[in-house]
Amino acid sequence: MNRYTLRVPAADAELATLRMLEWFPGGIEEQRNGDQVELSGFAEQAPDPSLSESPVVDGWADAWRDFHRPVREGRLWVGPPWSQPEPIAVVIDPGRAFGTGAHGSTRAALALLQELDPGPALDLGCGSGVLSIAAAKLGFGPLQAFDIDPLAVQATHINAARNDVELSAERRDVLVDPLPPARLWLANLEPHLLEPLLRRPDRPPRVLASGLLERQTLGGGRRAVVDGWAAELVER
Repeated sequence: MNRYTLRVPAADAELATLRMLEWFPGGIEEQRNGDQVELSGFAEQAPDPSLSESPVVDGWADAWRDFHRPVREGRLWVGPPWSQPEPIAVVIDPGRAFGTGAHGSTRAALALLQELDPGPALDLGCGSGVLSIAAAKLGFGPLQAFDIDPLAVQATHINAARNDVELSAERRDVLVDPLPPARLWLANLEPHLLEPLLRRPDRPPRVLASGLLERQTLGGGRRAVVDGWAAELVER
């Protein structure tokens, strides 16, 4: 395991954070030093040659566990399996590749999800399956999850079984591949992916779109904002 770091001027930190979260969706560390920001993630191999590399210190495994702490969003508790879960719990093993639900964009989506009436839904770009598993815990269903990365599909299967919820997960490109009908899509993606997703001709009446910065909008109505990240309900 190595530490990979990107140093940028503080004025560029917002865009750099978005890029780093693409490379390290499980979470990043941020340190500020005057007008410079240092963003670091951990992986076996460098996701991009622009990052500086350093070995992790002894005791990394314990420090890594400390880094992944549970969060509460409304009625939902989301956390790793070594924490003590609460009654409505989404237990996610962070593994090496996908998010644990602690990031602001995921928490904003979870907050907005709790305002909606349960029903059938698709989780598009499912990652570790946080949104679809949370939706199942809240009474949504049937649920189907899709991601272009086969490791994400595998992680979603594993986490769904860990949480004892029923959902299917398959590998598909959610921008172009056929999707089954559902009245709600859940999509925690970057804006450059959300926009073409919303242009699909088979778009349902409601899309819960997350991954926006607080100042950004897709023209939707109801919103939830957590830690500077926004989720938005786009309806037609």
